[in-house]
Amino acid sequence: MIVKSLTLKNFRNHSYLNYDFQKGINVIEGPNGVGKTNIVEAIYYLSLARSFRLNEDEGLIQKGKSKAEIEADVEQGGIKRKIRVVIGKEGKQVYFYNKPISRLSELAKITNVILFEPKDVMLFRGSPKARRNFLDISLAKHSAPYLDYISRYNKVLKERNELLKQNKIDENLLSTVTEMLVKLSGPIVSYRQMYVKDINDILIKITRALTGVHEKVEVIYKPFVPFDENFNEAALEAFKKVEESDIRHKATSTGVHREDFTVYLNDKEIGEYGSQGENRIVALALKLAPYFLIEDKDKRPIVVLDDVMSELDQAHRQRLLEFLKKFEQVFITATRLDISEATHYKLKKKEKEVF
Repeated sequence: MIVKSLTLKNFRNHSYLNYDFQKGINVIEGPNGVGKTNIVEAIYYLSLARSFRLNEDEGLIQKGKSKAEIEADVEQGGIKRKIRVVIGKEGKQVYFYNKPISRLSELAKITNVILFEPKDVMLFRGSPKARRNFLDISLAKHSAPYLDYISRYNKVLKERNELLKQNKIDENLLSTVTEMLVKLSGPIVSYRQMYVKDINDILIKITRALTGVHEKVEVIYKPFVPFDENFNEAALEAFKKVEESDIRHKATSTGVHREDFTVYLNDKEIGEYGSQGENRIVALALKLAPYFLIEDKDKRPIVVLDDVMSELDQAHRQRLLEFLKKFEQVFITATRLDISEATHYKLKKKEKEVF
């Protein structure tokens, strides 16, 4: 899977920008403030119809304009697919061959992007939400049924939380909604358990390639209830234990939406005991791992590395660049990066208009 061309109109600081990209490594370079990250942000947007930097789309529209547009040709298995996204102040619309996509989840089937950004160095030290998002996004792109389960779970969870906020709670309805959550939780936990196992099978190899050292790296998934033949009974009991507390606090305090995972490096929790450099390399390895879990090579994702090179020493930088040759298409942003095998796109500061 590769992005063949990208056109931006009134997107962030780009009034108009058009690039044709190549297979292999594409380096987008230039001084700070010229919009390098804005370009890879647009590429990422093609995968999930959302920014990795903003919660609200309106911030993507150039100041003084009513809408922003992203157009791209994405090639998969020799077949070119045309995508257009129109972002307005009232919402967004995604078009596939000029036909509107009714469900944004369909976009993930057309374009798949793996992202590593500077804040990911805090992945193991930050909140569990960031780690759950990594699991959910990776799994949703890997498995359509998982996306359906997690979407349905979130809807029922919202219903349960709204029920808990009522002054007088219908206990029968609460019991019914809780049972619905339990039934949806089993497949989610099962998928997560299997996916973490698959990641562990590849994570050591990636980390070794990036460091040159044989180290033990392991992801430990922490389900609220382990998945086995007794899952439904155990999960229902877990919800019952916190029911009174949930009613007092008016929120659901247990379930797959509160789960977490921990990463261990040489039998020590990396978030607590690892150095900044170790956290960065292992987080990078973890983010790249889903690429190798997709068996159909034509569907393997585009890789985006935003400002990752500046924080690596020369040895790790060279190892990463050598490893990146395994991927079909990679985008790297940097102020300056000399790679002979890469295609370079240089952005310059715009001259200020004088009146």
